[in-house]
Amino acid sequence: MLRHLGRPKVRVASKSLPADSFVPYSSWYSCLCKNVSWDIIIELFNLDSLMCYTYGLCYHRIVPSDKESFVKESKLIQIRNMDLLISVSRSSCSCKGVHLNSTVPEDSLRFIEKRRAKEYRQHQTRTTTNLNKIILALPNSPLQYPIHGLTVPPMIKSGIPGLALHADKRDKYEVSLSVQKGVLSVKNNFKEVQVEGQDQSTLTISSTHLDLLNHLLSRVMYTSTVYHIRSSDLVYFSFENYKAAFPITISRPAVPVLYDPGEDINSLVTITTKTFVRYAELKVLIESIRKFYPDIKIIVADDSLKPETLSGSNIEQYIMPPGQGWFAGRNLAVSQVTSKYFLWVDDDYVFHEKTSIESFVKIMEAVPELDVLGGDVGGNQFYFSLKYDEGDEDEGGCMARYLRKVHSPLPGFDGCYLVDGVVNFFLARTDAVRRVGFDPFLNRIAHS
Repeated sequence: MLRHLGRPKVRVASKSLPADSFVPYSSWYSCLCKNVSWDIIIELFNLDSLMCYTYGLCYHRIVPSDKESFVKESKLIQIRNMDLLISVSRSSCSCKGVHLNSTVPEDSLRFIEKRRAKEYRQHQTRTTTNLNKIILALPNSPLQYPIHGLTVPPMIKSGIPGLALHADKRDKYEVSLSVQKGVLSVKNNFKEVQVEGQDQSTLTISSTHLDLLNHLLSRVMYTSTVYHIRSSDLVYFSFENYKAAFPITISRPAVPVLYDPGEDINSLVTITTKTFVRYAELKVLIESIRKFYPDIKIIVADDSLKPETLSGSNIEQYIMPPGQGWFAGRNLAVSQVTSKYFLWVDDDYVFHEKTSIESFVKIMEAVPELDVLGGDVGGNQFYFSLKYDEGDEDEGGCMARYLRKVHSPLPGFDGCYLVDGVVNFFLARTDAVRRVGFDPFLNRIAHS
């Protein structure tokens, strides 16, 4: 049966996260399953203290009796641009926890806060777009437009679908479209239709014939004028006193990352682990893996003080500088995976007859949206949900961790739930984890 070989108490480096948890990135979509059973006795942390993440982010573990202590303050609203957009701003958050400024020498704090503010502004520049605005649809409008917007490649002429005007009889109809980061154009073959502003940021179309005007609206083209692989624009569409706005996402098409699943579990999954001066336990793990999965690839990241060479077929050992830590080792191991999935295990686990990697793969294949799938560990599940308040560039945000709290059940799979973090034993999509990675700044050095 799967057994845990025992481990000494684990030391946690400063500014680290608790053991058996993920780096908290919201882009991971993780899940745990009670009915994927792994008979492991594992020693989990039981930290009741409040912890601090880096650069002003308050990392706060909340126990069930303390859930209400997380305070999120949001402030609205500033109406702009034809009463169609709501600008959402956030105040600096307040939370119970250890703040970074309490751990930094006073003579260094001002310079660190200045550097953090600069980095945060650059982050906002990279990630904030006009699509962060809330667009309001006004009632009883004669304007027809793609309310969810559209996506176009940068600097390539693209059509705007769905534009039309539905209005009662008038002597003349005139509509206007305007953008900020591109130009508009339309091919006009009708003498009865007047077009002004070709290849400019504002395009006006007028006619005494509504059907001809709508014909041209259906052929309006947008071209961004600045090359940017991830940006956005807003189109403002008006007729008389009616006004509307809709977004354009400017983005290069992503090249899909596809893996050949092969014909068996050995092609789909690579087993990965990180070791530090525990070769006896590691060899037991490898022996147990080979009993049930004789041909599956095993990748070992090794930051031991005096590395020993591992022997065996289909084993890749990557030697690191001594004591680089858990997350640096994970990054190295995952960087060498060539299969669609990898299974992360501790180096002191032992596989037994109920160890079924196939049960993990079955769920991941059925739910492509999942990135990480954690199992039940010896009946003692470790999982949590996260709540993050963004804050501002001066004070940073607040993050709360709710232990043993799920977001919702996973539809179609009894005993499976959507969470933000799972036990240190999981199957993951290789491409998803590579996009996020593990922060080597959180360099917990275990088993030393």
